[in-house]
Amino acid sequence: MARIAVGGWQHETNTFSPQPATLADFLDGSGWPGLLKGPELLRVTAPMNLPVAGAAAELAALGHEVVPLVWAAATPSGRVEDQAFEAICHLFLEALDTAGPLDAVYLDLHGAMASASCDDGEGEFLRRLRERLGPDVPVVASLDLHANVSSDMVSLSDGLVGYRTYPHVDMAATGARAAALLHARLARGKPFAVAWQRVDYLLPLTSQCTLIEPVAGLYAALEDLERDAGLASLTWAGGFSLADVPDCGQAVLAYGDTPAQVDAAVRDYAGRLAQAEAAFRQRTWAEAEATEYAMAQAAAGRQPIILADVQDNPGGGGSSDTTGVLRALVDAGARNAVVAMIRDPEAAARAHAAGEGAILPLRLGGHTPDDAGRAGIPCVGAYRVERLTDGAFTGTGPMWGGSPINLGPTALLRLDGVQVIVTTGKMQAADQSILRHVGIDPAACDVLVLKSSVHFRADFQALADEILVVASPGLVCAQLKTLPYRKLRPGLRVPG
Repeated sequence: MARIAVGGWQHETNTFSPQPATLADFLDGSGWPGLLKGPELLRVTAPMNLPVAGAAAELAALGHEVVPLVWAAATPSGRVEDQAFEAICHLFLEALDTAGPLDAVYLDLHGAMASASCDDGEGEFLRRLRERLGPDVPVVASLDLHANVSSDMVSLSDGLVGYRTYPHVDMAATGARAAALLHARLARGKPFAVAWQRVDYLLPLTSQCTLIEPVAGLYAALEDLERDAGLASLTWAGGFSLADVPDCGQAVLAYGDTPAQVDAAVRDYAGRLAQAEAAFRQRTWAEAEATEYAMAQAAAGRQPIILADVQDNPGGGGSSDTTGVLRALVDAGARNAVVAMIRDPEAAARAHAAGEGAILPLRLGGHTPDDAGRAGIPCVGAYRVERLTDGAFTGTGPMWGGSPINLGPTALLRLDGVQVIVTTGKMQAADQSILRHVGIDPAACDVLVLKSSVHFRADFQALADEILVVASPGLVCAQLKTLPYRKLRPGLRVPG
């Protein structure tokens, strides 16, 4: 039996967002638990779909002693403030110092974190941990499917294992796979052979969904190749394309017995990705055409029609307060439509002060400037307060099931025929519990607007009659050619 430390640090950094991640954001957690230390880490995360939960359970089942360190996550946003980065690094190193002798370390990382001073947050974090641990203690990490893998991340770890689903319904399962790789590394007594290769084009978030082609087939092929080649692990990271950093983009990583084995597998799979480039193109709708189409379909008895407001997805660093689709619905006279969610703490507070049934004149949303400093556009009107909650509830869907969610004071407002869930905190609208906790049955709506890129599909796709990807202005750009990249490596192709 080995003594294996477990911990994690999750942040997906949209460098085009003007909203930084603060230490308070990690302490709060929003859609995930706040910062956890010691035994509380295992107790709180155990029932949740999180990599650290899957890893801890697998390590215990394999007979190892699990030593909990620190786990922290914050909603995706702009760069992590240096104060927050240094504070959490300090907590990890402090926990390592008091953990006693360790045989190995498992880490639940994202892979696309950037701080104010460092483009490769995970690489820098691993460098500091490695300095404290020394070169001989095995370190294996699980990574988000959207990781931007760096050379430091590869060289400073003994294994990196990525998710294989988007929506990420396999987070706990990936943690378990990473734990199994760490167990194999200990049994082997020496590092695995490793090979990795970058891919020369970027992918928008909406093109990485594993429920549709070409990604569904590519991940099936990845599992076949891993098995047939006898690899210890094979990962394809799709990359987080909203990060203007040199390591941005896709990568393929293989771990196995010999250099020839892993080199051949990486070349094979990278070649398949090169051939698939054209298949990733996807249609997006403008707000007005999407609204008109959705209303016509609802009138014909098809419902709900989901409008995915992908460019204001807080799960990709969006502000969650743009109003383009809301205004289009109101202007078109929509009925039985719901917008989930708009983050507007001031409006939520005013609604709570006024009480249910009150009519409030509001300039709702539009408070966050875009990356060029242009002011947002609010949705102005007289809103009726229909429901008030404290915003605290438990997730029920495939991703957030069992997770405590705390959005702060929340209000369900109505403007004409459109209901709007207005929150104090933010997370992407990817779990039906968000609507149900304010009394809305998602299946009974004609039109549902969800501020999410892909994760919503895990809990909503089965009830939707049709899903439209809407490109309303926001910080989570789906047309990557329009972004002012400055740091991408030479030769990396950016799709329109």
